[in-house]
Amino acid sequence: MKITEHLAQAKGTLFSFEILPPLKGQSLKELLEGIAPLMEFNPPFVDVTYHREEYIFKKHPNGLLEKVSTKKRPGTVGICAALMNRFDVDAVPHVLCGGFTKEETENLLIDLDFIGVENVLALRGDAPKAERFAAEPNGHSFASQLVEQIVSMNAGKYLHEETEPSFQTDFCVGVAGYPEKHFEAPSLKFDLKYLKEKVDRGASYIVTQMFFDNQKYFDYVAKVREAGIEVPIIPGIKPITALNQITTLPRTFFLDFPDDLTDALEKCSTNAQVKEVGIAWAIQQCKELVKAQVPSLHFYTMSKADATLRVAKEVF
Repeated sequence: MKITEHLAQAKGTLFSFEILPPLKGQSLKELLEGIAPLMEFNPPFVDVTYHREEYIFKKHPNGLLEKVSTKKRPGTVGICAALMNRFDVDAVPHVLCGGFTKEETENLLIDLDFIGVENVLALRGDAPKAERFAAEPNGHSFASQLVEQIVSMNAGKYLHEETEPSFQTDFCVGVAGYPEKHFEAPSLKFDLKYLKEKVDRGASYIVTQMFFDNQKYFDYVAKVREAGIEVPIIPGIKPITALNQITTLPRTFFLDFPDDLTDALEKCSTNAQVKEVGIAWAIQQCKELVKAQVPSLHFYTMSKADATLRVAKEVF
């Protein structure tokens, strides 16, 4: 079922979450068993992230460096198939611009359609570490272009086929939204212009970046509506669980902690203490969001269920 259908049929706020493909060497069995406890809350869909190739530079005896591609995480397509088979849930793979050509994207979408995936989240993706984002040759520079390619396949239009369409995909396309604006955008107004372009090109729903101040989400929704965007906006939630996240989350995702949360975290000296503060804050956030009748609470779990499980038990 499409995400928009799940949201339209819901009788209240839904529960959903995102997982990461495991590092190579870890098993699918471990991944599925790790998230199984979350299934008691009947998530209608689970997102599966996608990762671009990474590179190392191998030095040869002659001193020359060779750029070598490495793959550290198993394929998203296989994980989606396993999720749907094991839990009878809709898997939502992330599809990226960064690191992929249009042809590779088309092949990925054909594979996803083949295994019964009906939803995708279209993202530009991050640049490799310490680099600026650059599209692959014959790749997409913006998520709006990626949305357009997916929608074109839904209409039976492929990159190198000139005959009448014989096969149409039927993907529901989601995109990302940033309550505290994308870090590359000079202003939120500028950012919303590009969000509207993604929706105008065919995106059907929005999932937000994590945030820790609900007022920023409520203000964002109001501004999105003022910009003429009417699709559902799903808030992204992440319980803080470790000391290093106090600095890495704001730096990595370009977001702010509310003063009350910062004050509570400053008193923590262990991961266990941080986790308790983070879970309590997330429970408070989620209860307020449910009261506001948000479409779904979408948790960024990092494939670790325990913190999200504790939050869900208090909220649902």
